[in-house]
Amino acid sequence: MLTPEQKENLVVVLAGARNPLNIGAAARAMSNFGFRTLRIVTEFPLPVTEAKSAVDAAEVMQQATVHGSFAEAIGDCGLIYGTTAVGDRRLEHPVEPLPQAAAAVRNVLAGKQRAAIVFGSEKTGMTNEQMSYCSGLLTIPMEVHGTSMNLGQSVAVCLWELTRDGVSGGVMPEDGFADSAAVDRFEAVLREGLTATGYEAKFPANCGEEMTRRLVRRLRLNRKDAEIWTGIWRQVLWKLRQ
Repeated sequence: MLTPEQKENLVVVLAGARNPLNIGAAARAMSNFGFRTLRIVTEFPLPVTEAKSAVDAAEVMQQATVHGSFAEAIGDCGLIYGTTAVGDRRLEHPVEPLPQAAAAVRNVLAGKQRAAIVFGSEKTGMTNEQMSYCSGLLTIPMEVHGTSMNLGQSVAVCLWELTRDGVSGGVMPEDGFADSAAVDRFEAVLREGLTATGYEAKFPANCGEEMTRRLVRRLRLNRKDAEIWTGIWRQVLWKLRQ
């Protein structure tokens, strides 16, 4: 079972949710399972304000934070899972069934790190750009392949899977996963290097912003490695500019 501290370190991110009822339902699902950290990414804060002012708004909703960018919302998280119904969409990340992904999340939470589960827009799901920030993708196994669940239901099912007595999965780096902001710093200096060396100009299809981000995120770097690789590429750039 997850401890209260571990539950605090699980971040539920709603990226692009527009319906106050759906936002409120997600918050109530979190409250039912003992989770408190809700972050909402939106350019239109009105639905969030309406959800917070609802008579039956959960404490979770009242404490929720609103973010203008997806990168900001997941910046302190070491493991980020995006949710998808898959369907006919081409996905660049491997997709794990919910039980497998939940085991990996429990492992990270046991290591006292933050992990995030991201839910996209009710109509279109997560964008490709949002997915490029994720460590991996998860899907809820359903009878009919490719269909999606209501937002509140999806949040409830994922959190139920996390709280049940399941095994942990994967190997947790001794130093812990690098958080998303640290990975962003490495990725930024890597892209500078690709430009400075001429690789970007010669092989533009291999190093678009989203592709580079996905390549880096799939490495699941630990804290020390992310710091070292950032330092290495900064030195390479310094030498190239001499």
